[in-house]
Amino acid sequence: MNRFEPNLRIPGPTSLPDAVREAGARQMVNHRGPEFATLQNGIIERLKAFYKTQNDVLIVTAAGTGGLESAIVSFLSPGDKVLAVTIGAFGDRFAKIATVYGANVTKLSFEWGKAADPAKVREALTADGPWKAVLLTQNETSTAVTNPIKELAEVVTDAAPDALVIVDAISGLGAVPFETDEWKLDVVVSGSQKAWMVAPGLSFVSVSPRAWDAAAAAKMPKFYFDLAAHRTSAEAGQTPWTPAVAVMFQLDVALNMMEQEGLDDIWKRHAAVGAAVRAGLTTLGFKLLADPAYASNTVTGAWIPEDLEWKAFNGKLRKLGLIVAGGQGALKGKIFRIGHLGHVTVPSILNAMAVLEQTLIELGRPVVPGTAVQAAQVAALKSLGLAK
Repeated sequence: MNRFEPNLRIPGPTSLPDAVREAGARQMVNHRGPEFATLQNGIIERLKAFYKTQNDVLIVTAAGTGGLESAIVSFLSPGDKVLAVTIGAFGDRFAKIATVYGANVTKLSFEWGKAADPAKVREALTADGPWKAVLLTQNETSTAVTNPIKELAEVVTDAAPDALVIVDAISGLGAVPFETDEWKLDVVVSGSQKAWMVAPGLSFVSVSPRAWDAAAAAKMPKFYFDLAAHRTSAEAGQTPWTPAVAVMFQLDVALNMMEQEGLDDIWKRHAAVGAAVRAGLTTLGFKLLADPAYASNTVTGAWIPEDLEWKAFNGKLRKLGLIVAGGQGALKGKIFRIGHLGHVTVPSILNAMAVLEQTLIELGRPVVPGTAVQAAQVAALKSLGLAK
């Protein structure tokens, strides 16, 4: 057993700051009492600042997928025409949820590693309709691509103005630029275990007035994930079902930390670590999966060379304390992914590069010690405007 804390570099759950971990050990409070109401009300108002929205923001006790399910069942009816724009495994999952509940789903799929093309989305919207909703993924962790949500939402507003814009922002919101109200997004889902730096168990959903109008007529079956029930309870400072109180304690502390850093600096930090990972992996000879123009600043995917055995490579990384993620779906066994969101710094990424160098050297690959670390540090400094 490794006696050192590992460098957890998966795209979620992310590592937790010490203060956040300690907050989760607090004694429970009455979730129907005034202390919890004050906690939840404060968290909701602070989440709105990070969402950049004046819309309602609701807290659902569930992983991100539960948040996505709540977004489907609360605003749609069986038979509604839905365009699901997918660029990877999680876009496919979002489409599947809508399909399971009886929506008439048309999938518009793009090559894994590429972002959605706004022109092709426009073409799909104008070729058929009328559309009740369009499902978008902000940041696709399976392919390490960030979609141009602003441009995609503009296309929907122009080509299908009555369609709700529903966004899976689970692995990006809070880490990369995002403007809920400015981009006219109706429903936006995120999850606690990603950029928010807390344990799994909560999802957050913003809801526009237009979406609430749709909810009044929605006929999909729902109970636990009924966001109208969450809204009614939130008005009284409560939740309709028992909340994850310990995770709420953690979130309160994590939001303090995020507010102290400031949203612009959070975005800059994620841009720097993203640049560092991409530069380091490239220097080590790995080919990156994502289109460079849309490469994610929260996760990076790299192809595994045919002459590099994944299990042996991953096993050595783990022994040295670096935990990375494998590929998903069609990319399983073909790529590995390094997560860099939430509680992440440039030094933690430099450590990851050093471990990758040592591992590859132990496997007999031609790596010059220090080159990937240097490339990663230079890239980070350039991103921060500290080097030319």
